[in-house]
Amino acid sequence: MMHPISITRRHFFGRSAFGLGTAALASLAGGGSLRAGPVGAEDDEGRAGLPHFPPRAKRVIFLFQSGGPSQLDLFDYKPLLEKKNGEMLPDHVRGKQRLTAMSSNQSVIPLAASYFRFKQYGESGMWISELLPRTAEIVDELCFVRSMYTDAINHDPAITFFQTGSQIAGRPSMGAWLSYGLGSECGNLPSFVVLVSANKADQPLYARLWGNGFLDSRHQGVRFRSGKSPVLYLSNPDGICQSGRRAMLDSLSEINRAQFEKELDPEIESRISQYEMAWQMQMSVPEVTDLSDEPESTFELYGNDAKRPGTYAANCLLARRLVEKGVRFVQLYHQGWDQHDRLPVQIATQARDTDQASAALVRDLKQRGLLDDTLVIWGGEFGRTAYSQGKLTKDDYGRDHHSSCFTIWMAGGGTRPGYIHGQTDEYGFNIADRDGNPVTPTKHELHPDAVHVHDLHATILQLMGIDHHRLTFRFQGRRHRLTDVHGHVIPQLVS
Repeated sequence: MMHPISITRRHFFGRSAFGLGTAALASLAGGGSLRAGPVGAEDDEGRAGLPHFPPRAKRVIFLFQSGGPSQLDLFDYKPLLEKKNGEMLPDHVRGKQRLTAMSSNQSVIPLAASYFRFKQYGESGMWISELLPRTAEIVDELCFVRSMYTDAINHDPAITFFQTGSQIAGRPSMGAWLSYGLGSECGNLPSFVVLVSANKADQPLYARLWGNGFLDSRHQGVRFRSGKSPVLYLSNPDGICQSGRRAMLDSLSEINRAQFEKELDPEIESRISQYEMAWQMQMSVPEVTDLSDEPESTFELYGNDAKRPGTYAANCLLARRLVEKGVRFVQLYHQGWDQHDRLPVQIATQARDTDQASAALVRDLKQRGLLDDTLVIWGGEFGRTAYSQGKLTKDDYGRDHHSSCFTIWMAGGGTRPGYIHGQTDEYGFNIADRDGNPVTPTKHELHPDAVHVHDLHATILQLMGIDHHRLTFRFQGRRHRLTDVHGHVIPQLVS
């Protein structure tokens, strides 16, 4: 037994987490459900009583449209922009809102009408652009939020904020928080999987966007790639058979346990559990990523692109297969929505890539009885401006970043179908109250229809059965949470 005087601070806190990896390993080996088990007083308090109330959703699929889709060309129809196309943005509309460096040096900032036609669809009467005909068919399954706003106006902090609740890099991502809080429903796949559309060169994506931050490393997202090896280094090296691999893992586990007994570092036990998860995934990953057993009707639903690994359509189909297997959080990233110029051509390409598959995913989940407890989210890190960045012509324009108002949609998982929450002013530049009067960004927090990123996170956690105030983790002397010290649940979004 170690003498009390020789117990260091690291040993003390390491001892409080003893048993984490053992519990995870036992759960994996037994093929049972892997829940986030007790790992010490700090973590117990941060996850006490989970779920806090009956969840409406068991799992999440986040279809993240990286770059900032233009709500004014997809969802937020503004007839006034057609009348005032080419006129200058009025000063009273802009107020004191900042512009990015990319358009602040323009001598003029002309209003730009959408190049595309809009129609109303469904019982909700939601305006949808001609770019999204398949989404238009399912509007009564969707919950639209037209009054989103965020704090960041440039890509990296804005994407980081949307994924982690903080503009500061290194915080846990939303998927990591849900893995930490609720664990996994599956013993042979990660609780958090990331899929990135292939061959979409645009703003960079970093692994920290799906990282675990200060949470245990087993909660980080695992990226699945297209090709023969969906997960890097998962396959056995040349010349190593399964029995040899198993013997190596057993020996490695013994070495790691000896190291743990010496150092009492809980991350060593996490390493053991990750090795065991990799062992389980050698069989489960090839099975779940092999789409050859899907009937032709499935590819007709998602589109022919679903037959090409790495496309957005294939990833949407794979997301459905993953949640069927019990994966808690699936994050898709589709880049290319950053249309500072040549918007009509570029956004049409983006819409062709994503429209059919996004709608198909909602339809597919519903017909399989999964939509009721699967939350699907579609949106980007911010919206686009009502004015043109660069030269405005009859058939060409661009739009700059806009953080004061934009649109996302959600489906299933206890959200309110066929509902439109909030609105923007007649210029599409500010959130508006129910009488159509603009609400300045300084008053957003006081307006019941304005939905901040923290509010969205709080509502997502609520749908998953979590009080966002109570899911916490102590780090550097204080308790942290996904919503930091902010966020309000938006009850109107819940059915």
